[in-house]
Amino acid sequence: MTTTNKKIIFTGPVGAGKTTAIEAISDISIIRTDEYASDMTKSRKPQTTVAMDYGLIRLGENERVHLYGTPGQERFDFMWDILTKGGIGLILLLDNTRPDPYRDMKFYTNAFRDFIQQEQLVVGITRLDLQRKPGINDYRSWLKELSIDAPVFEVDARDRSDVTSLVQALLYSLDPGVTT
Repeated sequence: MTTTNKKIIFTGPVGAGKTTAIEAISDISIIRTDEYASDMTKSRKPQTTVAMDYGLIRLGENERVHLYGTPGQERFDFMWDILTKGGIGLILLLDNTRPDPYRDMKFYTNAFRDFIQQEQLVVGITRLDLQRKPGINDYRSWLKELSIDAPVFEVDARDRSDVTSLVQALLYSLDPGVTT
């Protein structure tokens, strides 16, 4: 019997929780390409992803979901096109404590617009526990303004069940009959 492989990409700004989310849900120890931050990123965290993160979920005996996390910094955007090749969908994580989450959403949905138009998008909002505004409905309105139809969830990137909900929403939107 052949193995079915799917590929999901996690993206978003530095510190939004991409590496943490992949680590929370992966069935294997994740592969990271972290380096010490040498620019404004170090004010948010000491290390940052410079190429990608990689994890894997096993769905049953013959189905695998490969998880790729993009670097959050725009200077590594050449990796974004590489990582989206063959992907079935995009999970955009946005940190609600950043100065302008709307600008972050607009930037990433624009940067991945071609991919989003061909595939599927799910949005996860992190750190809502630390800052309640903007709220989930604000993000939904912003997506509508950007002419994007995508589900939005509040998530704790450290919580396996929260990250599982994002992946399930993405898989269900592609195939409502899928079982996970």
